[in-house]
Amino acid sequence: MAYTTIDNPGLFFNTVLYAGSNSSQSVTGVGFQPDWVWIKNRSSTPDHKLHDRVRGSNKSITTNNNATEQTYTYFTSFDSDGFTLEGNVSDYNQNSSNYVSWNWLAGGSTSSNGDGSITSTVSVNSTSGFSIVSYVGGGASSATVGHGLGATPAMIIVKNRENDPEWRVWHQKLSGSTYKLGLNSTGAQDSSSTVFNGQSSTTFTVGSDPSVSGSGNNIIAYCFKEVKGYSKFGVYTGQGGSGGQYPFIYTGFRPAWIMIKRTDSSQDWRMFDAVRDPFNSVENQLKANANTAESAGTDFLDFVSNGFKILVSTASINSSGGNYIYMAFAEHPFVTEGTKAAGTAR
Repeated sequence: MAYTTIDNPGLFFNTVLYAGSNSSQSVTGVGFQPDWVWIKNRSSTPDHKLHDRVRGSNKSITTNNNATEQTYTYFTSFDSDGFTLEGNVSDYNQNSSNYVSWNWLAGGSTSSNGDGSITSTVSVNSTSGFSIVSYVGGGASSATVGHGLGATPAMIIVKNRENDPEWRVWHQKLSGSTYKLGLNSTGAQDSSSTVFNGQSSTTFTVGSDPSVSGSGNNIIAYCFKEVKGYSKFGVYTGQGGSGGQYPFIYTGFRPAWIMIKRTDSSQDWRMFDAVRDPFNSVENQLKANANTAESAGTDFLDFVSNGFKILVSTASINSSGGNYIYMAFAEHPFVTEGTKAAGTAR
């Protein structure tokens, strides 16, 4: 049974849908001033767009390719209940297009972190276990970067902002501390100590690969620790539907958002949420590594009070014997600790 210190997950993560307007509009309903916003046009094929307050509102990176950071005037500000957009552009605000934004709360302000051999700038929310980490690569064969979480990360997502290597992902359920995936790639996990080479309660260790340590390059990392009843970074084995068997994955909460990746074979990063699909079964999917429009028509899974249940035998989420990692955030905790004010930490 999962007890949680967060009674109202919506104060730390939220999904918002909006329609493009071709002109200036404030997107509201987030419930807090977001520190990280991930936007995707559901109707068409523009890129995913990621903005955070550490890099600045007009700085955009995209997960479906390895392009360098771009400066845009279309995303103009992070606001108390959302964000503001300008102009008519298909990535953000095109008339007749529908959009989803996934929004996370970090620390609001930033601080210098000297825990590692490289000084980092960190915006951290210790309650929800999320930090945004900015640092300058040194090109060394081994360097440590402070993340501010106070616990060993469960997942780390890294992008070199100034160069065009792959996105790098480390997850606690990969095969070891040196294993990695590419967020912009379908590829299976592999090991390289020149990318990741260790994780601790204060730092993560990077090697000399330009994707994580390009000399003089500005690099951004999104780091997560697991918070019981609010977030889960787990693994499951596919059953392929053989004999009517389909995996149930216990998270300790009803998911608000899930991203799944097969690790032993080439497959897409599949993304689901409980706002685009407020009722079971969940069928609207997007892919973090592809700019494809939202697709529906297949009942992929059910969100239930304490986890999620796979409903299909597709190779991307349920091939017999396949290994799958996931990251998930809560809509409702399965059990809370009771009486303290919603959304506060104990």
